Amino acid sequence: MSRSGQGPADGLGNTLSGSVSGGAVQAAVVHGGIAFHNAPSTPPPVPRQLLGAPVHFTDRAAELAELNEALADNRRDGIRMFAVLSGPGGVGKTALALHWAHTARDRFTDGQLYVDLAGFSGSEPVTPEDALGLFLRSLGVPSREVPVDIAEQAALYRSLTADKKLLVLLDNAYSAAQVRPLAPNSPASAVLVTSRNRLTGLVAEGARLVDVGPLGKLSAVRLLAKVVGRRRIDDDPERAEALVGMCGGLPIAVRVAAARLASRPQWSVRKIVTELSDERSRLSMLSAPELSVQTTFDLSYRALGPTAAALYRRLALHPGQEFGASVATSVLEQDTSHALLEELVDGNLVESVGESRYRFHDLLRLHARNKANSEDDPDERARAVRRMVEWYLAGAMAADLVVTPHRRRQAYEFLARPEGVPEFEDRESALAWLEEERRNLIACGLVVEERGWWALTWQLADVLWPLFLHHKHYRDRLEVDRRGVEAARRWGNRLAEADMLKRLGLVCTTVGRLEEAEEHLRASVAVAEEIDDRRGAADAEEALALLHVAGGRLAEAVGLFERLARTNRDLGARRSLGLTLINLGRALTGLGRVDEAQRALLEATEQFRGLEPPDPYNQARVVVAQAAAYLRADDLPLADRTARSALDALSALGSKQGMAESHQLLAESAERQGDAERAAEHWRQALRLYTEIGSSKADGIARRLGVQDDDPEPPARDG
Repeated sequence: MSRSGQGPADGLGNTLSGSVSGGAVQAAVVHGGIAFHNAPSTPPPVPRQLLGAPVHFTDRAAELAELNEALADNRRDGIRMFAVLSGPGGVGKTALALHWAHTARDRFTDGQLYVDLAGFSGSEPVTPEDALGLFLRSLGVPSREVPVDIAEQAALYRSLTADKKLLVLLDNAYSAAQVRPLAPNSPASAVLVTSRNRLTGLVAEGARLVDVGPLGKLSAVRLLAKVVGRRRIDDDPERAEALVGMCGGLPIAVRVAAARLASRPQWSVRKIVTELSDERSRLSMLSAPELSVQTTFDLSYRALGPTAAALYRRLALHPGQEFGASVATSVLEQDTSHALLEELVDGNLVESVGESRYRFHDLLRLHARNKANSEDDPDERARAVRRMVEWYLAGAMAADLVVTPHRRRQAYEFLARPEGVPEFEDRESALAWLEEERRNLIACGLVVEERGWWALTWQLADVLWPLFLHHKHYRDRLEVDRRGVEAARRWGNRLAEADMLKRLGLVCTTVGRLEEAEEHLRASVAVAEEIDDRRGAADAEEALALLHVAGGRLAEAVGLFERLARTNRDLGARRSLGLTLINLGRALTGLGRVDEAQRALLEATEQFRGLEPPDPYNQARVVVAQAAAYLRADDLPLADRTARSALDALSALGSKQGMAESHQLLAESAERQGDAERAAEHWRQALRLYTEIGSSKADGIARRLGVQDDDPEPPARDG
């Protein structure tokens, strides 16, 4: 086709030949620049975190009406709905909350967030920091970019939710303080809390309190009929009423009794009522809801086969809240199958919370633990705990080998080699598993610490390194590394102590606790030298040199890096030498000694090139450092080409930190060349990426927009 107003006689044409995919620019003379913009990244999926709607939900008409009224009132008044469902354990608060949430979810177009706060689960409640981290990740914030400080987490959460229509269900809360940071900052959102406590602090602040009591007799019988079948209940309505009366009207107790009836079609209602009546010593206690649950759980427990009963008891010793099928079947000292776990699920003794994920109701966990304490001797219980914990350790070790294959490790002797340990095809799947099991792995460390299993405690701290390296979790890392130091000392393993002191010093440096970091790092060096561990001492001194850089002591850092390079050459530690040379090159660049920096970086390239398996991430980091050196030498064309090469490599690897550094270098180069528009775009990209990963450099980049600053960037060592 021809341009409008001009034909071929003009000597100009607008003919497009061949196949074209995407956009095309056709022009004769262009005044100004042409900018090409990449399509925006795919937005995160809308969170749909509600557990499934309860299948046998019954009645609760008054409570549902009150929740609907609360929503209507708040929408009319233009304020956020906030309701607290309060009542005794096992009364059906979660079922009521989920049923209402599913009926109302279409009104909340930006999704639903859910967390079990574990306030009455028999273990430590979920902290607001952990819950906020879960919610931020669900809203699209990558794990490594979640802030460490709860105030920063809460501020980011409020910003992300300010204009959203979200339904937030906070299950099993312990206190008002646990709930407050998790409320979205939007008048179009709703917060629904369940708790055994009344949470009067929230009520005083405007939350509506909805009391949830036991089911009435007719409602409880209807629930029984839904599970067992109407015919069997109609055959003996009086005894059906007696049965639900013995259950105290608690839905969880009614469901357990009903499941037992349903699984035995030949039984009459009279049969189970007679069996309950035999518990004469406990009948007087059925007026207390907790004890009616105890009676019903005992009845269901006696119906289990010996192996299923042992599984039930010992699973209750699991350190965390949720567990997978493989962990469940590893708990016994004999082969078992997932069918046993499903037997527990069918009996409503364990609940399924996702594909191959399970958990106990909190009262059932207490019941099962009591059974373990009364029926299993201490050695049997200890073996069960150890088998579960070692299963997690074996899985984390497999992930660690995939993600960080080059690092030093200490051998561990398993009580029995765990079966069904996950296998990982790539680092992404390995990191995803570590993230999914993070809370369980940390809980395992706490349990074995309490038992004084110090070698195992240290191993569980050590094996979390790849997760902390890539996904940060600085608050968890501080806790785990401190535990690892103490465990190594109690274990009496000096090598382990030196290594964990180094790790603790590194994370203290990262979060700005520089004095504490120096104390730990110098202790690490001293311990390593005492046991003549040259490699460990060198690694600790490298961390100390990075601390010097963080504190602005560049000349001191350069001297230490140079000495460490000689040490690593002597040790034949190629990867450690490569990492040291990167840091040396960057520190020399900061001092203006560019030729020396480039020599160090060239040698670093050679070291990484020969590694097996390869280390593409650190190879790309060398290129970033080379670009910084060219920029410092004012070789702007070469700095541009090198920084773009680094940007391409790090983009392919998904490293936002490296991408941000590359954009920053390109921005500085463009500024020096007088290209303000190009510089501004790279500054914006760098600021966005640093902000996304929660880097402290974001503030500096914001200040540097249009301001030249010759302060060197601190080199960072990735392990």
